[in-house]
Amino acid sequence: MRIVMVDDSVPFDGYTSGHQPLGGAEKAFASLASALAMKGHEVRAFNRCRFKMTIEGAKWEPWDNPRPFDTDLLIAWRKLGLLTSVRQAAKRLLWVAASPGYLERPSNREMIESTGAKLVFQSKAQLAGFKSWKGASGAVIAPGVRSEYQDDAAIQPVSPPLAVCTTHPLHGLDWLLDLWPKVRAKVPEARLALYSAALDKGRQGAEVAPEIRPILAKALGLEHQGVVIECPLGDHDMPGVWRQSRVHLFPGHADDWLATTLSESQASGIPAVARPLGAAPERLQDGQTGQLVPDADAFANVAAEIMSNDQLFWSMSRDAKIHQAGRGWDVAAAEIEALTK
Repeated sequence: MRIVMVDDSVPFDGYTSGHQPLGGAEKAFASLASALAMKGHEVRAFNRCRFKMTIEGAKWEPWDNPRPFDTDLLIAWRKLGLLTSVRQAAKRLLWVAASPGYLERPSNREMIESTGAKLVFQSKAQLAGFKSWKGASGAVIAPGVRSEYQDDAAIQPVSPPLAVCTTHPLHGLDWLLDLWPKVRAKVPEARLALYSAALDKGRQGAEVAPEIRPILAKALGLEHQGVVIECPLGDHDMPGVWRQSRVHLFPGHADDWLATTLSESQASGIPAVARPLGAAPERLQDGQTGQLVPDADAFANVAAEIMSNDQLFWSMSRDAKIHQAGRGWDVAAAEIEALTK
């Protein structure tokens, strides 16, 4: 099958996520392109990459390169306007990576109906926010997990115990920092590593957005409580961080439809504590690979228990790896294939 994929967001290619952090939607684009090519399809990925190149069988082409006149399948990433990137496409899919309300605007409904595009949602929670209508059809295809997080490398939690948080500062980090002293009261030597590009820049003296400044100040003020700010890492290095940690603290956000890092930490064998927001309930098995909690006190109590209870940690760690072991990008690619039949 001839497949054209299009995304006009930020510059990246199939190599990028290996050596630097990449957003969940961008990483999904790159990973799916490779997975489809490895299944024998002819894949051309048009985005803002700098050079034309072939990566894991997928042909990457800069945004301004001419597109083919026709294709068997067009996969448009996020923007409805991209559904017309190829004049003749036997089938068209729209990968929805944001809150689905924008799909209901009259002009967007018209675009979906006129192109016959199918909608691909990332989670059941995202689909639940979509008010469907006659002529619009969609399916949930959860993102896969890259192989770097699924290998059999040993899990070796460091001492003192380490908790890791990768959330965006505005997606509940302020809430998490407020409850962290409660965790420390139960596990006095516990450490919390915050992997955040914005906070890392601020820590080094760079200007940060006004709404992030109070969160940066709070994080820096908790250094004596074991809180450290770290520079985010790419997929070659981040699995090693997970395998040294004891728990993934995931505050979550109502509009986080991918919860990519939660899938990755689970695949690495690290239990998580999360609020039941967005896609989080679909990325872990509550009570088995982690815990969904209703409030700050429960969050702190469960986090402390996982950090101090070896039997609980290793049980959840084993189940987390089993739970995510079968969700590679090859599975997501197969589901895309099935959707086009």
